[in-house]
Amino acid sequence: MVEFHKDFVRVDGNKIVVGLTSAPEKGKANLELIKKLAKHFKVSSSQVKIVAGLKSRDKVVEIVGV
Repeated sequence: MVEFHKDFVRVDGNKIVVGLTSAPEKGKANLELIKKLAKHFKVSSSQVKIVAGLKSRDKVVEIVGV
């Protein structure tokens, strides 16, 4: 499935695909990712943590309380 806009969250089994609009500079995209995942899973931003891949397109994320 191709996404035509960059503002989406899609869960595909154990993989989550997120479209971001922020530029990957100074952690802006990572912060947007955390906020979008928190909103999608209805948890606070402090419950979402990037465990691996801070500077990569592919990341491992931990979401507590889901």
